[in-house]
Amino acid sequence: MASNDTFGAIEFLKKEGPDLVRRFVRTHRGAVYADLRFEAMFGLSSFATDGEARSAQEGESAGFGLSVRVAARGGASATGQAGLEVGRLAAKSAKLVAAIRNAMGEAYERARVSAREKSALIRTLGTRARGLSADTGAKADTLRDDVPAEYRRDPRAIDPDELKRLTREASARITALGAGIGFNAVAALTELREELFVNGDGALVTQGFAFSQGDCYVVAQAGDGGHQEIYDTIGQQRGLECLVEGWPDELTPNPDLLTFALEIGREALELAAAPALKPPEGEVTVVTDPHFTALVAHEIIGHPSEADRALKMEAAYAGRSWFLRSLEDNEIGRPVGSPLLSACSDPGLRGYGHYRYDHEGTPARRVMHIENGVFRGFLNSRDTAAALGVEPNGAARASEIFYVPLIRMSNTFLMPGTSDLRGIIGSVEHGYYVCGSSVPSIAESRENFRISARRVYEIEHGRIGRLYRAGSVIADSRRFFMNVDAVGNDLRLIAIPNCGKGQPMQVKRMSNGGPTLRSRARLGGG
Repeated sequence: MASNDTFGAIEFLKKEGPDLVRRFVRTHRGAVYADLRFEAMFGLSSFATDGEARSAQEGESAGFGLSVRVAARGGASATGQAGLEVGRLAAKSAKLVAAIRNAMGEAYERARVSAREKSALIRTLGTRARGLSADTGAKADTLRDDVPAEYRRDPRAIDPDELKRLTREASARITALGAGIGFNAVAALTELREELFVNGDGALVTQGFAFSQGDCYVVAQAGDGGHQEIYDTIGQQRGLECLVEGWPDELTPNPDLLTFALEIGREALELAAAPALKPPEGEVTVVTDPHFTALVAHEIIGHPSEADRALKMEAAYAGRSWFLRSLEDNEIGRPVGSPLLSACSDPGLRGYGHYRYDHEGTPARRVMHIENGVFRGFLNSRDTAAALGVEPNGAARASEIFYVPLIRMSNTFLMPGTSDLRGIIGSVEHGYYVCGSSVPSIAESRENFRISARRVYEIEHGRIGRLYRAGSVIADSRRFFMNVDAVGNDLRLIAIPNCGKGQPMQVKRMSNGGPTLRSRARLGGG
């Protein structure tokens, strides 16, 4: 069992942190706000390939991040950020306080420079600087809360050998499926994180997060030379029980890791033996299952609904948003899809993207992106909310506490309708049922896409027919959404373990999902 010293630092900072932050604001000219974030983490992971254990890791870490806001003489204000991974230093209170004070000084100087430069730019641009001159409402909500992690088995108490046996057995079961399995890899982890947020106005929030995750990768080959690679993930904000026993959640159910690995291995073998899809001419009716719909929700709704991307803060690296060309020319209040289509982000759901408060101390809440086909709004931070003239909605989070918080999805999904799967497929004279997602290829502003599927079934006279591999859906985003004419009642959320964003790259966990959808699109083949 790992030492709890780094977790003990949270109790120390609950007592000392608020005064530390308040004193800093009082004693630094122009400072109007500061907050401190601290996190302790313990993780245990294991990895096996082709039935053999390969590696296991156990680790503990700690770090902090902080924000300081400064108001310049010209009226502009700006935030400076700093952060540090401190590891075992977290157990030494005097050294931890010294590191925090030093980092607050760095953040303060960055904020002063930014505020001066922003004031000069506002003077130069005049009325064109509306977004820069907006009041960002620096103060976070003054609240106190203690949100515990949920688990039956504390990740810190797990025997590493148990996790090694679990991944080795899962991998061995895939290998035992036969010579058609060319390679397989199974990984599992269990992790506990505890976060603290304090600010100079009296907010004090602690949040705990337990994560357990299983990953499976399989390469299969058929006798005629066909081959297939499959990679998929299961995960919950729970203890290791969700991998050992499975988890029967209504929205995010998962089998146990051994069953999951066998399912992936058998699917890979079946697909390797299936013919590659030869794409039909022109648009066809496509029915997408919840797993495929999840990647559409992630790429075509989730990322474009992040306000920092929409405001072009990521334009040079990750692109823009088809929902907002400028503050004057955007899709807010306009139809972007069929009246049957609605989508939201809801961190309150118990998916992989669940949380109660973001890293600016803002309470999380459901955000409607599309309502009955009409685009309604963005995920935002306090700064981007001010630029857009709306209230912050609790979406600013960092993957590691010492990074700058970015706007991130939580549980982002297309909402369910009233149709059942049998009825959706049964009324299709000829079309394709597209299941499971693989690789996305997305336009710069997400205005069109090509997303590959794991399985494509032909639909003939309302019945599912032949299976194909190596198919993909190609569509204009607006046209695809406008053509949705059936929405299923089978909403599922899929664990997403590796959404990357920012420079330096921040990899964040979240959930995406949706129900079965029916629309029209072109198909690509292998």
